[in-house]
Amino acid sequence: MHTTIAFFVANQSAFEQIKRDLLDDTFAGVHSLALFDYLLIVPYFAILLVLSFYGMHRYEMIRGYFKHRRNLPATPPQRFAELPPVTIQLPLYNERFVVERLIETIVRIDYPKDKLQIQVLDDSTDETHPFTERLVAEYRALGHPIEYHHRTNRHGFKAGALQEGLKTATGIVVAVFDADFVVPTDFLQRTIHYFADPKVGVVQTRWTYLNQSVNKLTEVQTMLLDGHFVLEHVTPPKRFSTPFICSNITNSPVYNAFRNDHAN
Repeated sequence: MHTTIAFFVANQSAFEQIKRDLLDDTFAGVHSLALFDYLLIVPYFAILLVLSFYGMHRYEMIRGYFKHRRNLPATPPQRFAELPPVTIQLPLYNERFVVERLIETIVRIDYPKDKLQIQVLDDSTDETHPFTERLVAEYRALGHPIEYHHRTNRHGFKAGALQEGLKTATGIVVAVFDADFVVPTDFLQRTIHYFADPKVGVVQTRWTYLNQSVNKLTEVQTMLLDGHFVLEHVTPPKRFSTPFICSNITNSPVYNAFRNDHAN
């Protein structure tokens, strides 16, 4: 009984102290807020609020990463008895200075040629068009399963070019690479077997960087991008995370593969 009374008196005393502090008018009349004060204070606290939410989001992403990183399979849990046909799509638009490197790495990919189709989907309006068409013809003459498609319009932009390519795609799995990719030769061998699980519809791998150590700017960019590719791709899409797949298809070196249920 005495303990309860003491606790009540202590709480009441603390409440009275807070009340006195809030209602203290010792400095009343010394200064009153003007328009200039509000122009400083309101943006300050608005930015502070935004940064607080961003910090909460970053904390949740880091917590989720450490929680779920152990769940990432080191190897595919199942493997195909026979490799499925694959279509590789390479969307281009006026990218003359990287297309040669792209195609050179793509034709070196380790995969049976009779199960591989390479589509160069070119919407270019500059010298990239004749240069790439000639380059594809040279590789095709060497026996590589590569074909060239050029559109005279950019309807749908990159997505439209990919959709147009799907009309003649022969693979049940489609891999998409941007023009500035440098694709590892074992990419398909390392990713294709994840599709042996019928529940898997998309396989997405992370970026790596060619110029990470060139200068401080590229090092900072690497750290910022790794926040997306390392943390967000591991953390399940829930709570503070986006409910959608974090796709990289519109950016630099990224590898995406997905099922093509409309293949011939």
